Amino acid sequence: MWFSCGLTVLIMLFVIGYVIIRGFSQIDLDFFLTPPRGGLSGEGGISSTIIATVYLVITTLVFATPLGVSAGIFLVEYADNIKSRFVQKLVVFARFGVETLAGVPSIIFGLFGYALFVTSLHFGFSILSAALAGTCLVIPVIIRTTEEALKAVPNSYREASLAMGAGKWETIWKVVLPSAITGISTGIVLSAGRIVSETAIFYVTLGGSYRTPTSIMSSGRTMALHVYYLAMETRAFDKALATAAVLVLLIVLLNLVINAVSSWLSA
Repeated sequence: MWFSCGLTVLIMLFVIGYVIIRGFSQIDLDFFLTPPRGGLSGEGGISSTIIATVYLVITTLVFATPLGVSAGIFLVEYADNIKSRFVQKLVVFARFGVETLAGVPSIIFGLFGYALFVTSLHFGFSILSAALAGTCLVIPVIIRTTEEALKAVPNSYREASLAMGAGKWETIWKVVLPSAITGISTGIVLSAGRIVSETAIFYVTLGGSYRTPTSIMSSGRTMALHVYYLAMETRAFDKALATAAVLVLLIVLLNLVINAVSSWLSA
């Protein structure tokens, strides 16, 4: 087991180290302050892709987090107490749906987002269309991690709160959720990381414009999508490695920030 864990860590360090060492040789201040210029040479920097990535992550989590956490709370705290057979069948179907959605390839969500948000609702290639499609992608992760985090809270916490006169929702809000916040934040971190790293779903909903987005109705290009364009459509493979290095550091920073917020909420 030690050998397996050590080998896994070594592989991770090798991949990340290779990308960072190769990529940092191309990084300077202009790389962060200038947008891509397009063309086969891959000239320019990544300023607009950083902004588009941040916009997309925030917008997607704003949609996905309340829905996912609320659904997880209902499935754990309320669903099993409802005696109606019809409702119980709906709950079983909902759990089956969550399991199914968790295994659907991201490009399917991308085609769904293109058909519904881009075309039918006329949102066009925009951060809003991409965020709504991304919400469909990550909401099963948030629901499942919320469920597991709530199930890990001892029932004695709930019983003690109810015995002191607190109501059902007050117990959930003031006792159960604070105890489960670390597990819930893990699901949010995983979701944010998946949004940052996905390409297929945003290839058909975000549009791929290298210009700086000015609103959620603007088209854009995430950093992961920019790496794909650089690696596949230009001769600037070194620029692709530099962007990938920044992308790795952004994911690490994002994880640290969300973990710090969850620790603060737990305290």
